[in-house]
Amino acid sequence: MRTRHASGWVVAIAMVCAIVVDPDTVAGQQRRPTAPPPQPQLTVRGFGDVGLVRFTASDTFDAVLGSSTGGVFGGGGEVVLSQRIFVSVRFSRFQKTGERVFALDGEVFPLGIEATTRITPIEVSGGYRFEGRGRRRTAIPYMGGGIGWHRYEETSEFADSSENVSETFSGYHVLGGVEFRLARMFGVGGEVQWTTVPDALGGGPGSVAALFDETNLGGIGFRVRFTIGR
Repeated sequence: MRTRHASGWVVAIAMVCAIVVDPDTVAGQQRRPTAPPPQPQLTVRGFGDVGLVRFTASDTFDAVLGSSTGGVFGGGGEVVLSQRIFVSVRFSRFQKTGERVFALDGEVFPLGIEATTRITPIEVSGGYRFEGRGRRRTAIPYMGGGIGWHRYEETSEFADSSENVSETFSGYHVLGGVEFRLARMFGVGGEVQWTTVPDALGGGPGSVAALFDETNLGGIGFRVRFTIGR
C-alpha cells in the first residue's frame, strides 16, 4: 500500500514540474499568433520628371516661339499617408527662345528681336493612390488636383527693363497617372496634367495674345516621372 501511495505522489510531482517547465501545457499547447509589424503612418519621397507641354494659347505661342509645344522639366517632394492620400509640391520650368512680335489691325509683325519666354510654376497637389494592380501589385494608379503659382517672363538681351515682362499668375490643375514600382525604393511612371491659368495673357493693346483672344496660360502636359522612396 505504501508503495502505491508513493508512486502516486511521484506522478503528481512530475506533472507539476512539467507544467512549470512548459507553460504551453496550461494553454493546451497553443501559442498566440505573432502580431504583424506596424505599418508606417506616412512615407516621404522625392521625384523628378521630364516631358512636353502643349499650351492652350496655341496661336499666341506659335507666333512668338514657332510652336505651341515645348519641353518641360521639374521635381519636388511628396508625402503619402497610410490611407493612400498624398500631398506633393512640384517645381518646374519651361523655357524657349523666339522672337518679339507686334499685332496691328489683325496682323502679326515680327520685330526681329530675339526674346526668351520662361514659365516657372510652383504647384501644390493632393490626391489618392489606388490599390496596386497586376500580378505583383506593382502598378499603382493615382489621381489628384491642386493650385499653382505660375511666373511668366519675357526677356530680351538688349531690351529696356520696361519692355521685359515678369508677372505671377495663379491657376488650377488636375492630374492622373500610373506609377510602376521597379524596386523597393525606386519607381517610374507616366503622368498627364491639365492646367488652367485664366486672365494671364493679352494685357497690352499690341499683344499678339489679345489679337487671338487667348488669355489662358495653361495647357496639357505629358511627362515621365522618376520616384525615389517607398
